[in-house]
Amino acid sequence: MKYLATLLLAGFTFCATAQEEPMPMTGAKIVFSESSFDFGEITQGDRVEHIFEFENAGTEPLVLSDVRTTCGCTAPQWPKEPIAPGAKSKIKVVFNSAGKMGMQNKVITVMSNAVNNPERVKIVTNVMPPDQK
Repeated sequence: MKYLATLLLAGFTFCATAQEEPMPMTGAKIVFSESSFDFGEITQGDRVEHIFEFENAGTEPLVLSDVRTTCGCTAPQWPKEPIAPGAKSKIKVVFNSAGKMGMQNKVITVMSNAVNNPERVKIVTNVMPPDQK
């Protein structure tokens, strides 16, 4: 019985101290330099743009399959060619404030082959009436 208790204690101690090595990440990984951009106050009818820079921090080429926005007032442009591991690229977002008023929060969803798919960035602005800025 004493032998069995010692064997069990040794087994539990081994299990508690054994640590698995984390598996190295493989595949593409998109990492944005910023997750949000605030234009501040703009005048209704203004068209503003921002460029979101990102890097492929993965081990395989990154391919963006689609970039979706929350409304037609926001238009994205993105690279269609694969982005090599360690390479950087950009997504340009243009916001048209015509017909908009007040606080605007537009989410841009980036669909890709990345291990962290999908990723999201956003633009924020406060649209003021034409005569109040």
